[in-house]
Amino acid sequence: MFGNDAEFLLHLHRAHAAELRADAAAARLARALPRRHGRWRDRWQRPGRTDADRR
Repeated sequence: MFGNDAEFLLHLHRAHAAELRADAAAARLARALPRRHGRWRDRWQRPGRTDADRR
């Protein structure tokens, strides 16, 4: 597949650069989307005080 070490290193560099670009694009997309506030969901899912706790 690779004729010499230089071709292998160039391929490795390009593959890693492509991964970094994909990660950066995903991070940009995540920052661009509005955040979903999970406070209300968390509040409803948390176990509240029960009648046994009040006694």
